[in-house]
Amino acid sequence: MPAGRKQADESEMPQSDSPENALRLRWVETWRRAGEELERLREKEIASIDTQEAVRQIFGSEVTALPPAPPTSGLVEQQAWFAQVLRVRRGL
Repeated sequence: MPAGRKQADESEMPQSDSPENALRLRWVETWRRAGEELERLREKEIASIDTQEAVRQIFGSEVTALPPAPPTSGLVEQQAWFAQVLRVRRGL
């Protein structure tokens, strides 16, 4: 019999029923669940960060205060400018 050919009486398991595939599926499911849990942990850690303390640890104790954050990201103001340009172009 040529190499690589199986005898006709050998039973073949479909790929989906093989032990290797079952192990692979279990591995994927395990990491999917782990990913969800790691994401929850990440969000919890981010929410609990003391920014002032982190800055002090990075830059030393000579940094006493952070500059105030801007009141907005600027997106609202940008949209207002776009609306104004649109009104001018339309002659409103």
